[in-house]
Amino acid sequence: MTHKIEIKGVSKWFRRNGENIAAMQETNLQIEAGRFVSIIGPSGCGKSTLFNIIAGLMPPSTGQVLADGENIVGKAGHVGYMLQKDMLLPWRTIMDNIILGMEVRGVPYKEAASRALPLMEKYGLKGFDKHYPKELSGGMRQRAALLRTLLYDRDIILLDEPFGALDAQTRLTMQNWLLQIWADFGKTVLFVTHDIDEAIYLADDIYVFSPRPGRIKSKITVTMPRPRHTEDMTSPAFMELKHHLMDLLSAGHEDVEHIS
Repeated sequence: MTHKIEIKGVSKWFRRNGENIAAMQETNLQIEAGRFVSIIGPSGCGKSTLFNIIAGLMPPSTGQVLADGENIVGKAGHVGYMLQKDMLLPWRTIMDNIILGMEVRGVPYKEAASRALPLMEKYGLKGFDKHYPKELSGGMRQRAALLRTLLYDRDIILLDEPFGALDAQTRLTMQNWLLQIWADFGKTVLFVTHDIDEAIYLADDIYVFSPRPGRIKSKITVTMPRPRHTEDMTSPAFMELKHHLMDLLSAGHEDVEHIS
């Protein structure tokens, strides 16, 4: 079976002051199409490094990244990638920001706008197409940034702590909003977060990284049924999984599992 994305023996070393510094040890992941995967681990463990490698922005020291069986190492444009900061251009309207990826790919403006407008109306940005980023709340800007990522029209979406800067109430709203979009579009999502509750609530599978130099300690499959609801966060199954993940994160490099 060809996986939607496969990470094979990927590691990353940096040269500093004449020494090789390991940012990420050899890492292996196999992710099926349409899965929502959360990645958690301590700061500096290599999660963002892995995303930059998958996105083609940084070469690995070893290993391969395969998308639908094709090696995409060093090839940008194969995945959609959204960072914690919305990265909206302040001089462009919300509509013009959302269609930016399509413009880069050569889609004519009118066609791009006609594709974007129904999504803006469906996903909570109706009437904001002519506004500028400074006129929107943090949550609304993140909606715009995520729609821009979706409209770049790639099957694989990387989300690097997109809700990390939001307040708790807005963050929960955005989590539910993201789940709705994921269900509608069927994308394969890799989602980095420091929030264990968020990781559980959103994901089909959770990969736990060890401290730097990071490697995968464990893969946990979340068995809670979908669709998920806010009250699930206080269920016994949720709390049991949360405690298990907390134990894994506090165990350092001990008991590292090999995930194939």
